[in-house]
Amino acid sequence: MQEREIVSMFLARNEDAIGEAEAACGRYCRAIAKNITGSDEDAEECVSDALLAAWNSIPPARPESLRGYLGKLTRNIALDRWEKTRAKKRGGGEVDAVLDELEDVFGAVESAEDEALRHALTEAVDAFLGSLEEERRAMFVRRYWYAESVGQIAVRFGIRENTAAQILRRIRKKLKDYLTREGFTV
Repeated sequence: MQEREIVSMFLARNEDAIGEAEAACGRYCRAIAKNITGSDEDAEECVSDALLAAWNSIPPARPESLRGYLGKLTRNIALDRWEKTRAKKRGGGEVDAVLDELEDVFGAVESAEDEALRHALTEAVDAFLGSLEEERRAMFVRRYWYAESVGQIAVRFGIRENTAAQILRRIRKKLKDYLTREGFTV
């Protein structure tokens, strides 16, 4: 079933929309949640919570891309779950590594609380990503949006793990330089 048809089902409050959305986007959403939480069970719960959140938010939301909308909901839910788990027991994982890597670019996460600054920063990062060649942009997004490990990225792009790590390091440095030129304090 097409995404637009599923969104129309949500808008019409047809409960079958949830099952259709799960069939169309569930695997994608589970992969996002699993990369963040590290647990199949938690990933499954995150996807269920995201589907419920979609049911509760469509309407009034009218997403252009159901996959993107559910992916974002799932990612946010998984990050919340990860934060709660992390508060209980500090442990190393991909999300810790991803946040540590990006802290060098953006500074501490708490420093971007102002909504206007966050919006401007988002636009600047989007512009930077738009300037990258497609493969580099895909590597960056895989690492810092989907929280894939450097090893997974290396396999996906057919390169050595050290090469993938070096490419990501260079992209982070370019991003930091770009943001500095754009007037952000990094």
